[in-house]
Amino acid sequence: MEIFKNKRVLITGGVGFIGSHLARKLVELGAKVTIVDSMIPRYGGNLFNIRDIRDQLKVNFSDIRDASANAHLVRDQDYLFNLAGQVSHIDSMTDPLTDLDINCRAQLILLEACRKYNPTIRLVYAGTRQVYGRPDSLPVTESHLVQPVDVNGINKVAGEYYHILYNNVYHIPSTVLRMTNVYGPCQLLKHDGQGFTGIFIRDAILGKPISIFGDGSQLRDFNFVSDVVDALLLSAAQDVAIGKVYNLGHSTHYSLKSFVDILSSLCEFEFNMVPFPEEKKRIDIGDYYSDYSLIKSELGWDPKVSLDDGLAETIRYYKEYIQHYLEEYPA
Repeated sequence: MEIFKNKRVLITGGVGFIGSHLARKLVELGAKVTIVDSMIPRYGGNLFNIRDIRDQLKVNFSDIRDASANAHLVRDQDYLFNLAGQVSHIDSMTDPLTDLDINCRAQLILLEACRKYNPTIRLVYAGTRQVYGRPDSLPVTESHLVQPVDVNGINKVAGEYYHILYNNVYHIPSTVLRMTNVYGPCQLLKHDGQGFTGIFIRDAILGKPISIFGDGSQLRDFNFVSDVVDALLLSAAQDVAIGKVYNLGHSTHYSLKSFVDILSSLCEFEFNMVPFPEEKKRIDIGDYYSDYSLIKSELGWDPKVSLDDGLAETIRYYKEYIQHYLEEYPA
């Protein structure tokens, strides 16, 4: 994509999972990349993720809740990929005010910095399929009722609505992507705050038993991280995406049991079915998979990586580098 060559690009959450992959791709495309990350240990920032590109970009260690830092960072940038956030559903229920602070207040602080200091910046916001809650029908389209089942879902709805509002009222060109079960190398493995995929992958590599809640029949769609990076870039590059909300997803859906079966073909471990813990059952969404036909028809995005191939690549990566992603090796 020649459009990004020599362009100034800011990535919030850029030392994390998706952000580091996006940064690497933008460096390859010739962009002038600045990444900002608070490096709060629980949120996934890991300097090992950018070890090979550290000297090819700028790194700013600050928090998007810091208004003065945002005012400095957004000036003169051509693009902003806003990936910073608190994504744990359980954490949002046990510490709702922190989730509110990061996923709502901080988003307004960042958007206000754009409005005051760089209103022409092109902005893409990382949303989540969690905003839909328990689906009324499948596959879930963008017109499905928004009905979150946890604090995180409510605050992420607000975050994306702020971006679309600032697009509509202040003409800051913004796009929202509702992501679903992103996985791949550089994913947080230290705890289960960012979904089950990382924990299942970690335990499979370490040969630890995996527990599947319920009967394992729950359906999901999965996106490999490189496909998500493609969606982010396409959304920023095409004017038709301005003011839009797009689902990501995959044409093939898998049960949790099938996900584990693929892992078992790559690693040796045992697994079993266990009852849902009550705190997780209360906010579980059941079956979920997206209709992503809108982004496919308007931007030409269609995921390329199958779950089999994506998990194989992920396992290869962690078998070599997992020591950099375990609890005893701090980020």
